[in-house]
Amino acid sequence: MTATNRTGPLSASESETSAPTAGRKNLVIVGATGMVGGYALRYALEHPVVGRATTIGRRKVGISHPKLKEVLHQDFADCSALAEVLSDQHAAIFCLGTYTGAVPDKELRTITVDYTIEFARVLHGSSPDAVFAFLSGSGADPTGRSRMSFARYKGEAENALLARGFASVYVFRPAYIYPVTPRREPNFGYRLLRAIYPAFRVLFPSQVIRADELARAMVEVAVRKTGERRGLIFENRDIQAIVE
Repeated sequence: MTATNRTGPLSASESETSAPTAGRKNLVIVGATGMVGGYALRYALEHPVVGRATTIGRRKVGISHPKLKEVLHQDFADCSALAEVLSDQHAAIFCLGTYTGAVPDKELRTITVDYTIEFARVLHGSSPDAVFAFLSGSGADPTGRSRMSFARYKGEAENALLARGFASVYVFRPAYIYPVTPRREPNFGYRLLRAIYPAFRVLFPSQVIRADELARAMVEVAVRKTGERRGLIFENRDIQAIVE
């Protein structure tokens, strides 16, 4: 399966941003048609440090911008075709995922673990000094002992990323992500949480984060200049502190 650039040859405005000026960063976003990834893309396009934002996904993001380069890729089980696209990248924000119960358990693991590992493999081969910001989840269990499949799989993906050798890996573990914009909720639990969100936010302020604020935190951390190799885990309280 090959990756394709939706717009073909770069336009004049895109050519101007195909390589960042001094101090500007090339950022790649996976999952930009999703809730958090969509906000991350919009924030990145307006961020003064971002020189180019490349999206990789199965569907078009539906917007245009001089900084945007859109790449369509269907088979995340094999990202080899993305090697050239992923060269000269300074940071990646990986938001690809699905909800527990939306797919069979085997497919949940494939999407959560295998797709993450495969993308990371190709990115590291093409841009070994890139930083990696990963959307995980509260309760992720790197020990693999959790009874919850989601927790085990997110923990397994975290372990693989931290061992890959990236310059920096930033793991984000949000609790309940408030959608901000009304949407069709994936299940009853999410419909209930959205309905009671005002009270839930007051009673359990450390257990909620707005989708747009989570995305902003991921972009800010991904493009921040760091002088050391590191792996950091941001729990929900840490994410809130970034955007306060």
